[in-house]
This record gives sequence, structure tokens and C-alpha cells, in this order.
Amino acid sequence: MKKQLIGRDKEIASLEAYVSSGQAEFIAIYGRRRVGKTYLVNQLFRDRLAFSLTGIIDGKPSEQMEAFVQTLEFGGYKLEKHPQNWLCAFAELRKFLQPKVDSGDPCILFIDEISCFDSQRSDFVRALGFFWNSWASLQDNLKLIICGSATSWMITNIIDSKGGLHNRVTHEMALHQFTLYETEQYLLNRGFEWSRLAILQAYMCFGGVPYYLSLLQPSESVAENLDRLFFDRNAELHKEYNRLYKTLFRSPEPYMKIVKLLAESKQGLTRQEISEKLNVSGKALTEQLANLQSCDLVRLYYVKETKVKKNGGIYQLMDFYSHFYLKFAHSSLGDSQYWLHHLNTPETNNWYGQNFERVCLAHIDQIKQILHFDRISTQFYSWRSKKSGEMNERGAQIDIIIDRADDMINVCEVKYSKSPYELKKAEYEKIQNRIEKFRTETKTRKGVIPTMITTMGVLQNKYANDICSYITLDELFSTR
Repeated sequence: MKKQLIGRDKEIASLEAYVSSGQAEFIAIYGRRRVGKTYLVNQLFRDRLAFSLTGIIDGKPSEQMEAFVQTLEFGGYKLEKHPQNWLCAFAELRKFLQPKVDSGDPCILFIDEISCFDSQRSDFVRALGFFWNSWASLQDNLKLIICGSATSWMITNIIDSKGGLHNRVTHEMALHQFTLYETEQYLLNRGFEWSRLAILQAYMCFGGVPYYLSLLQPSESVAENLDRLFFDRNAELHKEYNRLYKTLFRSPEPYMKIVKLLAESKQGLTRQEISEKLNVSGKALTEQLANLQSCDLVRLYYVKETKVKKNGGIYQLMDFYSHFYLKFAHSSLGDSQYWLHHLNTPETNNWYGQNFERVCLAHIDQIKQILHFDRISTQFYSWRSKKSGEMNERGAQIDIIIDRADDMINVCEVKYSKSPYELKKAEYEKIQNRIEKFRTETKTRKGVIPTMITTMGVLQNKYANDICSYITLDELFSTR
């Protein structure tokens, strides 16, 4: 029985269009580990794959070749002799595929975990390039789909190849985590009856990673699930952290150092700050930061502040799983019920407050839709005051500013609470102070719209009435 695909509507539509395009297609799909790349291809094309090959994680070169041979043999192809190298292996693949190509139907070839085949001196990529350039690209109904979690490898060796595969990829597809909307649909499909606040709390710890969500039990509370998956003696997700980075990067240690550093900074760090703290610089750091962005682990955003260079910005950790693991699970001191024992403490309440901001940052497109200016060109950035003030010794800061081409600016204030938020005089004055400092220091002539994003709405009072625009958690869930 074919399982239901949740979400991925745009990706499904695109893949179906590529398959029926009437020309040879070379499609590269990448994204972080566990995001559902393999699942998407296998479920969408389950009965239509002419050939499906999967690399063996940490497999020896001989094992990778044996996996190829067995896949051919399971497909009914009889090899006269074992291929001595990948050039010979692709020649055999061509013979295997020729009758399927001659049928005229789309011939879909899927190579998963492709980086596994590229061992030292294997010449796999060159052989793949010859296979594509000499034959596959000339078959109008052949569709090659490659996939892998080693995003940096795929971008360097395939998508941005300087060799035989230069400019050969016809389509690249980055698969991202589920949104809140997609996460709710996924959980509903699995029989969950959680409130949206509970789903939000889970999202802050797991993100929208389908595999992590599949480990949740509907019979348990969020706290019970967290204890079982992160803090129990045999917690399934406790060892996932090292596996995640080892899978994504062939030399994971430098990346893990950057992620750990960013996890300790709520606002994020500039490239210069990262360089100074880790004593690393140059091309290596540039590539590492770019690769972390490609994997959806880190985001780069710009700040309206003179201390940040025009071509610079702030790097912030956006992977919810990594952040939760480093903050809590990495040092839980053996308490198998850590989260249950720390519910409603300042530590966890502050965590939820800070991470609701991260959730909003991950849903900027949805926020623009809710506010009905998603068709307007916008810039998204943060802002830090250059001056300290009486109300905030460190100076005012606004984490979410949406600068619109229609000469309006939405200044967003994010508040997490389990009940409708009460905007009191002191907080109202802080908001007004931030907006005034923003107007003065940026010298903007655009109109400023104070916008509050809350979980449960805002209690109406004289201060709330002065806020022009509101967004609730329900609206974030209701927008794809």
C-alpha cells in the first residue's frame, strides 16, 4: 500500500514536470539528514523507477561496487563479468537501461547517497560525467535523479562541478524541513490530537524534520516524548547529533565547533567574531559557513548597524534539533526525566520564549502572507541600536524587521505565552522606545507598523489598541 505523502506539494509538482518534460533531465536533490529526500523520491516514483541504487554509508569501495552489481542483478540483468571500475560499471548500466529507454516511457534512474561512491581514487564522478555526456544526456526520456545528505559534497562535486559535470545539472532541489502547517498535517495523519501549542513546543525541539517527528508517540505528552528521545538511557536521538554532522560533512569537527559556538549566542555572530573565537579564517571558514547554510543548519541575515560591514551579516543557528541538543541533552547529567523535572522553570520558559522567535524567523514567508504583502518586494533584517539607553543598557534591538518596497516597515515583536498576552505599560514603552530609536538612527522616512506575533493572542487594553497589526499562532499554522 502506497503511503500518503504529507506536504512537499511544490516539490512533487516540480518533479512530475521534470519527468514529463520531453528532454533528458539531471536532477540533484539535497538537504539535511532525515529531512525526507529518499522517502520523497521512493514514494513518488515507487512503481516508475527503472533503476534505484543506494550508496553504503561508510562502505568500502569494493562494497559500493558490489551494491551496484547486486542492484543490476536484482533487476534481471546478467553480468558477463564483474566491473573492474566505475567506467565499466556505467557501461553495463547503459546496456541495462537501453531497452527501457527504447520503450519511449520516462526512464527514471535514481542514485541515492551518491557521495558514498566517491571514495579516494574511485573516479566515480568522472565516470558518471562520461556516462551522462556520452549517452544519457542524448536520451530525451531519461531522467537521472541523484540524492544525498552530504550537501557540501553534492554542491562542490556535482552542482558546481568544474569538470565533466560542469553545468550538467538541469534542476537542483533543496529539500527543507516542514513548516508548522506541514508538521500539523503530518501529526494529524499519524493520529495525534495535540494542541497547536503542544505541536509548537515539539517543533522548537525537533524542528520540522519528518524522521524526528515519526519518533513521537501520540499517547505521550511533549515532555514525555522529549525525555524518551533525548534523556532516557537509550534515547534514540542522543547519538543522532554526531551522526548528523558525520553524514553531512566528511570532516565534521570544524562544522560542529561553529554550531556549538553559535548555539551559545542568541543573536548570532559575525564572520569576524566566529573567526576570532575559533581562530580560523580564510577560504576554509567561508566554505564551512556556506555549507552550513546549504544544509539549513545556519542562516545568514543582515543587520542595520554600522559595526557590521555592508557585505557581512550575522550567522545564527537555525537547526532546532542541534540547538536543543546542545542546550539541554548534551549535559543533562543522567536525569532520564529531565524535561518533566524542569517544566515551568525559568530555564525552560526562557527557552520557549527565545525559540518562538526562531520559529517566526523560519516562517517569514508565512508572516508576509498573513499580512497580505507577500507579493511585494521585501528585505528582512534585524537591527541593533548603536547607543545605550535608560530602558535597555545594551541598547535597543529588534529581531524581525520586514522592510517593504511600498515604503512601509513592519517592526515585529514576538511573545510566547500559554495564555493571551497582556501588554503592560512597561513593555509597551519598551516597544515604543525601540521604534523611536530605530527611526532616529536609521533616519528612515518609511511608515513603521508595530506588529505583535503571539501564541495565544493579546488581551485588549489601551496599550494593545496602539499596536497596528497582530499575528497569532493559529495563523502561522494555517498558512502553507
